[in-house]
Amino acid sequence: MDAPFHRFGELFAQLGLSSDNAAIARFIRQHSPLDGGLRLEEAPFWTPEQARFLRDAVCEDSDWAEITDQLNAALRQT
Repeated sequence: MDAPFHRFGELFAQLGLSSDNAAIARFIRQHSPLDGGLRLEEAPFWTPEQARFLRDAVCEDSDWAEITDQLNAALRQT
């Protein structure tokens, strides 16, 4: 069985954030570039629940892991 493919909008909605394209672009602009020494879930702008979700997504290699990695990459671009 194939794992579901999630998009940025779905990830942002899962995190309780605005999930339309403009809001996502604004969020990434506002929080980029993320310091190279920080793990994604350690960024100061996440709530504890959001940070836990992001950490678990990667650590458990859930179906959210790939899009979480993409968010991590997007936040590290200058």
